Amino acid sequence: MYPRSMAESDCVMVMGSNMAECHPVAFRWPMQAKANGATLIHVDPRFTRTSAMADIYAPLRAGSDIAFLGGIINHVIHDERWRTDPFFQTWLLHYTNAATIISGDYRDAEESDGVFSGLMEYKAGVPEWPYNGFVGQYDGRSWQYAGTQAADQGRVAGTAQSGEVPGVKSGAAGASTGAGAPRRGGPPYDALVASLVKPAPQRDATLRDPRCVFQIVTRHFSRYTPEMVERVTGCPRDTFLKVARTLLANSGPDRTCSFAYAVAWTQHTNGPQIIGCAALLQLLLGNFGRPGAGIMALRGHASIQGSTDVPTLYHSIHGYMPAPTALKPHDTLDDYLREETVATGYWAHTPKFMVSYLKSMWGDAATRENQFGYDWHPKILGDHSHLPMFVAMADGRVKGMLCVGQNPATSLNARLERAAMRKLEWLVVKDNWLHESATFWKNAPEVRSGEVKPEDIKTEIFFFPSAQVAETEGTFTNTQRMLQWHYKAAEAPGACRTDVWFTYQLGKRLQKLYAQSQAPRDAGFKNLVFDYEHEDDYERKRGEPSAVKLLKEVNGYYSADPARHVPGFADLKDDGSTSCASWIYSGVFPAADKNRAASKQPDPPGVPGAQLEWGWAWPANRRILYNRASADLQGRPWSERKKWVWWDEAQKKWVGYDSPDFAATKPPSAPAQPGATGLDALSGGDPFILKSDGRGWLFVPTGLVDGPLPTHYEPAESPVQNPVYRQQSSPVLKYWKRADNVLAEVGDSRYPYIITTYRLTEHYLAGAMSRWNPWLTELQPELFIEMSPELALEKGIRNLDWVSIATPRARIRAKALVTRRLRPFTVAGKVIHHVGMPWHWGYEGLATGAIVNELSSLVGDPNVTIHEGKAFVCNVEKAEKA
Repeated sequence: MYPRSMAESDCVMVMGSNMAECHPVAFRWPMQAKANGATLIHVDPRFTRTSAMADIYAPLRAGSDIAFLGGIINHVIHDERWRTDPFFQTWLLHYTNAATIISGDYRDAEESDGVFSGLMEYKAGVPEWPYNGFVGQYDGRSWQYAGTQAADQGRVAGTAQSGEVPGVKSGAAGASTGAGAPRRGGPPYDALVASLVKPAPQRDATLRDPRCVFQIVTRHFSRYTPEMVERVTGCPRDTFLKVARTLLANSGPDRTCSFAYAVAWTQHTNGPQIIGCAALLQLLLGNFGRPGAGIMALRGHASIQGSTDVPTLYHSIHGYMPAPTALKPHDTLDDYLREETVATGYWAHTPKFMVSYLKSMWGDAATRENQFGYDWHPKILGDHSHLPMFVAMADGRVKGMLCVGQNPATSLNARLERAAMRKLEWLVVKDNWLHESATFWKNAPEVRSGEVKPEDIKTEIFFFPSAQVAETEGTFTNTQRMLQWHYKAAEAPGACRTDVWFTYQLGKRLQKLYAQSQAPRDAGFKNLVFDYEHEDDYERKRGEPSAVKLLKEVNGYYSADPARHVPGFADLKDDGSTSCASWIYSGVFPAADKNRAASKQPDPPGVPGAQLEWGWAWPANRRILYNRASADLQGRPWSERKKWVWWDEAQKKWVGYDSPDFAATKPPSAPAQPGATGLDALSGGDPFILKSDGRGWLFVPTGLVDGPLPTHYEPAESPVQNPVYRQQSSPVLKYWKRADNVLAEVGDSRYPYIITTYRLTEHYLAGAMSRWNPWLTELQPELFIEMSPELALEKGIRNLDWVSIATPRARIRAKALVTRRLRPFTVAGKVIHHVGMPWHWGYEGLATGAIVNELSSLVGDPNVTIHEGKAFVCNVEKAEKA
């Protein structure tokens, strides 16, 4: 969804976020909904400013989100109105995979006390990279649809990051067929895609088959009763039921609910499963593709969305295509497309997206004969994300690092990360200020204490001063997938340069360095398209590249006529005739004189619409994804009040207030074509066009590595045994067991309290952009720890006392903030105290303080390796004055 649509919600549930303080601009839309009569719900361990604005505040223990959401799912499934209402039952049967039959080999976590079928010992993919971190691994083949393999993105049982597939052998790490090796296949790839078509999934329209998704989901969540929810989360039973009833009462043909979350959902060892649990609930309630519905992922940075679309992520390339990997059969381009293309649904066009991407990388040098330069593309060896990279760095396996817009000296298990940086040969830091990662060699706590001597640190550090955002031009992609053009407002002082200047100049110099090389491995660098000289003489002399030309490269153009822009991704080809860096962005710059990111035309006041001329949202300027679901099976709006996109019989096409997210002229009555590929394989009533079966997935047969259904696991560190299952925590989480990354045992009396970290309105991330600002540091001058009056009384701590906070990794100090914003929870019959700490401070800037992330560990989710910073354990004691 997009934030503005939240104003049309009848109920907004904020969970996993303190939206009012951390996303105050976007919070105006829930407040607009509230002003229109909507109910605002906040679920959080702390009573925050978001809670203060909510109609219902539901407290819960950090790390117990799935138990809470699972209880709502159980409540909905057993509600009489939901079971008999034609709207809900139509949605369930026709717009979700509820009727699909799952393999007879599948065993649910309910049958195995918290473990799904297919669990096995983890086996590392390649010896060159032993840092993937899994404590276990699933073979997910038993999770598939009966009689078929419903593969999206080719990930049947592989990891979303490392790319490993159990039982599948591939070439050696970095292996390539080489420039002179024989080629197979090639464009057009229609036959390859057609060969991937699977039999249609088996279905039971009565929803009574015990192996159909609906029955599996019903059994899976049956133990999440209101009493169990209270026992696991600490949320009072009556409060939980009030939330569940409010969500259900505000869902239906003429009412919609929306969710908003942020990193308090993601930063867990089961973060993607928490989000998936909310998606499952919203599918049951019919809250997708409709105004005021959906789930809003709140990004904490101006272009976090953009940095995953046009990725700074190692495991995906542009447009969420998987990065080629040495751990799967990706030896040739044909191999890659055979492994990663989904034959039914819109991902059937992957060959067009991939070939156009390769053309954008290597231009005229990318030909049919050399697989469009595929051999030049690097292959990953496993999980190269932040956590394993720093473990490898600590082992001396990483020689150098470019640190741009990041501050690892204050990051996760910060002492370990600073120790890792001391092993580097060189470090480049490019930022606005000389922050902790630029000065760790002289000002880190272990250096000031004498534990580490500066002269023993061999790392050579280079600092590049950075220009600020207002000192450059280009696009932002915000949290609603909208690209907006921003203009240069001021010149950067002195030697400060933009990030794109740094990247462009580095690339040009490296191309010059390799220009005379005859090594096959350097051919890709020599042939790389890297000519984006600025149109303006002044900027060109300074070496600044053209943001306009870069946006054109992202949008795409025709290879034979580069001046002619591709109008949209529907025009991309797999024969090399089109070049497009990022297929999902194609259409933002459809003509040389039409930069749609720069559009600033609002809809007329009082006229229904999606503000389609204000900026541009991918894909194809659709503001609400899967908006075919806003109409019923006949293509009519579910209600006049929630009208959005509908079938116009007179015009024989889909019309509405938004760009229809569907085949424009495909009537709602159109049947699926057996054996067909792409959208032809889906019917006119299948709204989820990026899914292989066109339906929203209640049960996820592929794409996640930790189970097809959300399941409550305790965090990696917890003061209690799992009250739901015998399996304590995720059996496939990632943990790097080291002497400098020790975890507390379950219920360890030395670390009895739950700690969660969070942000403040006045500071930004690790503080590198805010602690040098005198106004902001005056508003929030020093680090503190929030605790309840009950815990403070128990520990003899008074407000503003110094407190010592300890985990198995570190010990730090902070001032006490004794407040009723936090409360003790009764969990499994045991009183559990909860503390919270913001993490904005460090040893540089106008306001300094202890580094809260020193307390955290390197432990992560198995899908995306995000750390667990929202729920771990600690001890607190009154400390002596500084």
